[in-house]
Amino acid sequence: MAERKTPSDTFSGDAPVGDPSMGDASVEPTYFARQIDASAMKAFAHPLRMAMYDYLNDREAATATMLAKHTGESTGQTSYHLRQLERHGFVEEDPGRGTGRERWWKAVGFRMDGIELGKDSATRPAVETMLHNQVAQRAESLREWYLRSVEEPEPWQTSSLHSRSTATMSADEADELGRALIEVIHEHTEAAKARHEAAGAAGVAAGGADVEPAEGEGTRRVRVFLDVFPLPED
Repeated sequence: MAERKTPSDTFSGDAPVGDPSMGDASVEPTYFARQIDASAMKAFAHPLRMAMYDYLNDREAATATMLAKHTGESTGQTSYHLRQLERHGFVEEDPGRGTGRERWWKAVGFRMDGIELGKDSATRPAVETMLHNQVAQRAESLREWYLRSVEEPEPWQTSSLHSRSTATMSADEADELGRALIEVIHEHTEAAKARHEAAGAAGVAAGGADVEPAEGEGTRRVRVFLDVFPLPED
């Protein structure tokens, strides 16, 4: 790659993500999420839109009515903001759900170059808004898990992982580590998605009803956070 990933880059959504630099597209893995521009970032950096996007990631898919109930807004408001998110490629319709009475939506993963966008005073506030939202969302997700973890079934307690590692590395070594971790996450999440989609297709073929999405037996939505960054120099 011609450029290296930077600590200010923000990754969102469930689509696999990787090195946020533009680099040489001919060698960029196909599973890297779409990189957004300044216009899309400004459209996304809206409190209600980010809350709706997070909910879609958590639930896999939802309708405007479900989003309205979750956010306390009207269905008209959530429908409007869904259209804006769709316009900029952050959400897309999930045709495999429902019977046509109401549209179901799912989140689309993306990445952004926070360093470059943050250099422009016109876009820096939106970059900071998105970064603050991501940090807050991660903190709240972990806090909520810690509070309920003691009540969870033992298999889910033992399968959860919270680890922190620190080592002295060069920038190239840190880059190699990040790429290896991304590839492992991609391998396992894509395998899980393929199984889930196959099960969903079987349900539709069997005449599934227009109901709220449900996980398969023994499966649940699982969140993976990944951060690789250098510590301050003394």
